[in-house]
Amino acid sequence: MKLHELKPAEGSRQVRNRVGRGTSSGNGKTSGRGQKGQKARSGGGVRLGFEGGQTPLFRTLPKRGFTNINRKEYAIVNFDVLNRFEDGAEVDATALIEAGYIKDAKAGIKILANGQLERKLTVKAAKFSAAAKEAIEAHGGSIEVI
Repeated sequence: MKLHELKPAEGSRQVRNRVGRGTSSGNGKTSGRGQKGQKARSGGGVRLGFEGGQTPLFRTLPKRGFTNINRKEYAIVNFDVLNRFEDGAEVDATALIEAGYIKDAKAGIKILANGQLERKLTVKAAKFSAAAKEAIEAHGGSIEVI
């Protein structure tokens, strides 16, 4: 194969459809909108979920549950992330964000005991699972609830 023999994959290159550019273009005169009606007008069309007057699907389905507007979302951190810090290090929200292990602290950080802890650390977080609290203290580390 040589450079002059290269061709794009079949169907990957398409010519843009130029609407309303004369009858021979295939989309002239009414520009593919048909004759009159709501959908032919500028700004025309029906709203999202409209089914022509029939009761829309979203209204036929039952309402379920509710969304708690006061719900707190925590950034979850497991032991595999804590093991990446040096022995005796102080781990808090800023350290985790700077290291790139979490993107956003949200309403706080919650430490879970998923995995095996191998370091002695000082961990500062909003919440700890009971197993995580035990494991950190068993390794000689300390916890601080913020």
